[in-house]
Amino acid sequence: MPAHRPTLRRSIAAAAALPLLAVVLTACGYGSEAKDDDAEKANVSADGKKLSADTVRIGYFPNLTHATALVGDQEGLFQKELGGTRLKTSTFNAGPSEIEALNADSIDIGFIGPSPSINGYTKSHGKNLRIIGGAASGGVKLVVNPDKVKTLDDLKGKKIATPQLGNTQDVAFLNWISEKGWKVDAQSGKGDVSVVRTDNKVTPDAYKSGSIDGAWVPEPTASKLVAEGAKELLNESTLWPDDKFVITNIIVSQKFLKEHPDVVEAVLRGSVSTNAWINANPDKAKASANAALKKLTGKELPAKIIDPAWKSIQITDDPLAATLDAQAEHAVKAGLLEQPDLKGIYDLKPLNKVLKAAGKPEVADAGLGVK
Repeated sequence: MPAHRPTLRRSIAAAAALPLLAVVLTACGYGSEAKDDDAEKANVSADGKKLSADTVRIGYFPNLTHATALVGDQEGLFQKELGGTRLKTSTFNAGPSEIEALNADSIDIGFIGPSPSINGYTKSHGKNLRIIGGAASGGVKLVVNPDKVKTLDDLKGKKIATPQLGNTQDVAFLNWISEKGWKVDAQSGKGDVSVVRTDNKVTPDAYKSGSIDGAWVPEPTASKLVAEGAKELLNESTLWPDDKFVITNIIVSQKFLKEHPDVVEAVLRGSVSTNAWINANPDKAKASANAALKKLTGKELPAKIIDPAWKSIQITDDPLAATLDAQAEHAVKAGLLEQPDLKGIYDLKPLNKVLKAAGKPEVADAGLGVK
């Protein structure tokens, strides 16, 4: 693959600001704190040795594609590795707001999707973050109104939702449309298919009202729509080699990585141990993730939603770097990205050290690693 890869255009930056309105703000103005200070202090191991930082601040989304963060926090697996260093968590509803929090030094490490990772890295000219690990693959589906859409060819002329302009699912859908030979203006969403940018929280209501005919969305939104009568028409995993593509990875501020490599390594040990526990105990892990969601959002997901959603997500340590590279190429083809150099976006040395110690195979950076 070419060495040079896309950077986000002005339109993406403008669109990325919109989801900030939906975020529950903290005193810092970025994410909602997942725990209060007393709870955080109680979770610090009484006999654990404190690392080079008193506290590590981790951000993630309260959804199933961030299961590593949900379960690792819920089960105390991150705190176990951190010992006397305190874990403080914040939750976000959109990637751009999490990137802002990282840039503003409100969080140190984040679980986040590929598009905001690329956006954050390129807008800072490669100076703000590194991708240091993987978390999840898959969990994205095209679901449709079966009365209006029976085959993929029936999508022509229909209104299909994606979460936001230029986000990971939006780019994937625009690329799929292009490969069908259909034309859509990426900015307006108008063309042979109407791409309707709709926040995942309101997509089920939009579907029920008939204002959209389907959606290309992540879990659990896809399964929520199916519970409302929609039909799964395509699982995005089938479009990728080995049915795998990155949906969630782990990023860190370059400043924090430089100053506290021991803390970063401890978080990665927690991530690797959490992923191993999830894959070895899928039912217990699903229940743990649901308990975490209830704590964070006030309600858990019913079985008819969480069961199919959970099955469609693969938990992985591998950041699947080649698929992030391909997603960036798709955005270029859609006219949403320009050509920067993504070399250096990954630093997988700490993760590979952890994996080697655990007797697991090392992972690759697709030529985009820091020197």
